Amino acid sequence: MTTIKPEGENLRKAVKWISDERKYGPDKKPAKLIEEACFKFNLSPADAEYLSKFVRQEGV
Repeated sequence: MTTIKPEGENLRKAVKWISDERKYGPDKKPAKLIEEACFKFNLSPADAEYLSKFVRQEGV
């Protein structure tokens, strides 16, 4: 399996933030985390799509 690496510092921070949030709050809904990350890290719609795929791929 090939790992997709995010481009851009804000997107990398968002991926780490989502991973951490799920670790400490596993009951949080993935869609809500993606929405929060987009606002927190000022991400584009393309970045939001990447996060959505990341969450599905990682089973986060």
